[in-house]
Amino acid sequence: MARLDASSIVVRTPNWLGDTVMALPALAAVRTAWPEARITAIGRWAPLLSGQRIGDVVLPYPRPLGERLDLGRSMRQDPPDLAILLANSVESALAAWSWNARRRLGFDTDGRGLLLTDAVPLPSPRRHQIDEYAALLRACGVDVPDAASPTWHLPSRTSPDVEVDALFEMAGVRPDAPIVGLHLGSAFGPSKLWPAASFGELATRLGLRGLCPLLLGSVADHETALRVTAAAGIPVPSLVGRDRPAMLPRLLGRLSCLVSGDTGVAHLAAALGVATVTLFGPTDPGLTAPRGKAAHVLFRHAACSPCFLTDCPIDHICLRDISPEEVEPLVKAAVET
Repeated sequence: MARLDASSIVVRTPNWLGDTVMALPALAAVRTAWPEARITAIGRWAPLLSGQRIGDVVLPYPRPLGERLDLGRSMRQDPPDLAILLANSVESALAAWSWNARRRLGFDTDGRGLLLTDAVPLPSPRRHQIDEYAALLRACGVDVPDAASPTWHLPSRTSPDVEVDALFEMAGVRPDAPIVGLHLGSAFGPSKLWPAASFGELATRLGLRGLCPLLLGSVADHETALRVTAAAGIPVPSLVGRDRPAMLPRLLGRLSCLVSGDTGVAHLAAALGVATVTLFGPTDPGLTAPRGKAAHVLFRHAACSPCFLTDCPIDHICLRDISPEEVEPLVKAAVET
């Protein structure tokens, strides 16, 4: 298909942080393909993309219905020539239709094909999320590199660095040691969580190697952080619940390595060029593993995985069988590289 003509483009970005990061190569390709177009990115995590050189306007996608209706009325005043839907929901297609977007490009899934003017079959078998976004754009004539890796651009030093410095000092981060982030949580559900006892043992091992473990996570991970510290038997610096989305890229950029489950934070760290050790259990690394020069994956290949369940109904063998002894040398190698 020839590239569509468009002077105004709206990209509905994915609803999850990790998917938003994985969309970066596709978003960069849109900017390159339509250099003169007015490009607006709308999505839950779209404001974090400010400074990533992917568009002219970045807007959050509101959750309250009233605010969504207000957004729709605003969009209809100057309908876009093209809406590119990287989110696969029916709701995203319905929104683009309600905006009076002249062309609506997206995967034909979840029964939303009638709402799209350019419906693309969902790849079968499924491919890595980065490659699926690329396939969607190729369907409208946009060139996207094969097997691309996301790259996150950090702007010059500004006030958020001061905030990170203050947080590190408050948490007791050792200024003379490489920092290894231990991200405890997952918005997906408990099936992606490595046991607190394993994180605690790893923190102890890293401390003995002269590294500085640093607990990361949201407010919801506070109790887990307490269990990790109890398992470690020593104080472990923690920023759980203390950061904010706008600060997250700069905070992660200060790490020597990040250990986490299959989370958006792992994708963001890898895109920043930070070494990552990502522990997979219920999900498939072939579909969502972070990509980067220093991205490492541990996947146990249990008989029941990947199950894609949010809560394990049995003994969570897929993640419980990954031991701190296996993770430690990967971290050591990453820090020393």
